[in-house]
Amino acid sequence: MASVTRDLTEGKPMKLILSFGIPLLFGFLFQQFYNVADTAIVGRFLGGDALAAVGSTGSVNFLVIGFVMGICNGFGIPVSQMFGAGDYKQLRKYVSGSLWLCIIFGAVITAATVIFCTQILEMTSTPEDIFERAYIYILTIFAGIPAYFLYNMTAAILRSLGDSRTPVVWLVIASIINIILDIVFIVAFKWDVFGAAIATVIAQFVSGFGCLFKVCRDFPVLKMDKDDWKPSGKNIGMLLAMGLPMGLQYSITAIGSVVLQTAVNQLGTMYVTAVTAANKLSMFFCCPFDAMGSTMATYAGQNVGARKWDRLNKGMGSCVLLGLIYSVASFLFLLFTGDYLAMIFLDEKSAHLIPLVKQFLLILASFYFPLALVNIVRFTIQGMGFSPTATFAGVLEMVGRGTIAYFVGIFGFDAACFASPAAWVLADCFLIPAYFLCRRRLLKKYGAETPQVQQA
Repeated sequence: MASVTRDLTEGKPMKLILSFGIPLLFGFLFQQFYNVADTAIVGRFLGGDALAAVGSTGSVNFLVIGFVMGICNGFGIPVSQMFGAGDYKQLRKYVSGSLWLCIIFGAVITAATVIFCTQILEMTSTPEDIFERAYIYILTIFAGIPAYFLYNMTAAILRSLGDSRTPVVWLVIASIINIILDIVFIVAFKWDVFGAAIATVIAQFVSGFGCLFKVCRDFPVLKMDKDDWKPSGKNIGMLLAMGLPMGLQYSITAIGSVVLQTAVNQLGTMYVTAVTAANKLSMFFCCPFDAMGSTMATYAGQNVGARKWDRLNKGMGSCVLLGLIYSVASFLFLLFTGDYLAMIFLDEKSAHLIPLVKQFLLILASFYFPLALVNIVRFTIQGMGFSPTATFAGVLEMVGRGTIAYFVGIFGFDAACFASPAAWVLADCFLIPAYFLCRRRLLKKYGAETPQVQQA
């Protein structure tokens, strides 16, 4: 079968961003859909305490799985740049190096998180009445970390080559499997929160193997020979230079979330439940921002590889406009539907929490445009090859959330509502000028140089 790569260095930026980003959006939506279904089934069939148990691990989950996602996306940047430059031999070496690194990181992270799971939950002040359930849930997720590496690495390779559709197809399949297994494991088998966790891991494995099959079968440029599999110190160094900052960026950002989650946990199970429901809803509505970010990483990577500097600003402007339009529309929608959407996650006994859920959700939504800028600008900088620079924005997000989390003990739930918005605004204050500085560095380094194209 012919290759389904897509070149983002030719054509109108807005059209390319939409055509590449819409499949990504559906992928993120389906990913969140089965996360939402997972949470809704837990809340509806197991009650508010089970929902709080799952929710209390959310920031820790993001800390670890976010690192996995970030490092895999970072490994994909040199691949997209070599694709844009037409250097397919080097592209294959980067792909093989990425796979070796994922095996190593996957083994180390899985072992560490499983061994220290109890200590992690104790550090985040997980309430005693939900501790056992929280432990079972997050331990199962940690044991399934190799599944997250498998999917995120193969999906990153596909996106780097311009195929944003295949990861979506397999996420749709995985979503359906996850929901079916949720019902079977929770309702029929009575496996409680373990059923929800193992269903998620199995679904992640399915989507990962599906993407791996596509990579191995349909991309002639990835047909490896023996020499391509030999690790190169220079290539491994470049991959780590791109991947580690992106992985640490997610984790550093998540540290602020962990600090905030710890503060919310100390408010009690009622507030943990409300924040969990609001965050799950917000994550669903934030999927377009994730799609915009991933699109701009590939778009910037390919155009930097092709030395087409003028297209960076054009692509950035087009994506920012999309982010503004969506931010306004989503806030208005949540303003009128937030009460009803909250009931997706709450049973009748927890219905009194709806005002708290809506308050938290609307405050987040009113700052969606700054969040859009965080994703668009940060991923563009990373696609340009400046991952360490973009990582500093994660540090600022951590500072923002951590600072506001301190005031949760003084002002309570109201302060918790403004922690993420403060983090987004602070990150934007750094990212926007950083983008123009990074672009200026590229122009100074390469000027009007045009790379030579090497065929496969």
